[in-house]
Amino acid sequence: MAATQGRETGQQWERGDALLPHITPERIRSVLRSTPPELGEGESHMRRAAVIVPVILRRDPVLLFTRRTEHLSSHAGQICFPGGSYHASDGTLIQTALRELEEEIGLKPDSVEIAGFLDAYETLNTGFRILPVVGFVQEGFELTVDPHEVAEIFEAPLSYLLDPRNHAIKQAERGGVVREFYAITWERHVIWGATAAMIVNLSERMRRA
Repeated sequence: MAATQGRETGQQWERGDALLPHITPERIRSVLRSTPPELGEGESHMRRAAVIVPVILRRDPVLLFTRRTEHLSSHAGQICFPGGSYHASDGTLIQTALRELEEEIGLKPDSVEIAGFLDAYETLNTGFRILPVVGFVQEGFELTVDPHEVAEIFEAPLSYLLDPRNHAIKQAERGGVVREFYAITWERHVIWGATAAMIVNLSERMRRA
């Protein structure tokens, strides 16, 4: 188990024209769902899951990401938010997200303030219906990483991630079907798929409000 402390990210960028209102916890909370969307627990072909979208409340807020280890059976090597499948013992999907957060990176549930929810997201290839739970985390936290699941942790500025000019649309073919997906590049990382789509969902909510 490796311990680390949250810290500022190093990359600089030019914000350019302000396409989003000033990003504050109050502003974020105001655009989120106050109750989770229905995930249709009776539909057996889709497995329920949840992730925490961790907003670190630095002077300029950042999102925290993990990169999964290469040997995992699903989403190996991908950049994602902490999370996983629902267990009956969880009771709720919020508890699922908080449990996975602590298991993966050692962040205690009582260090997270639940701000609200984004729209549910379905992963067609792996059959998950995912609830994104947005949580605020104050600075000064310590992380204890599970090296079996997590290869790396990094942060990226929320203002950069939410800027639509940084949202690329890519295409990939699988089984003869071409699908489009979002991708966001930060430093040497490419955030794509479900994780990027959740960020775009938050960006669109911020710009509509």
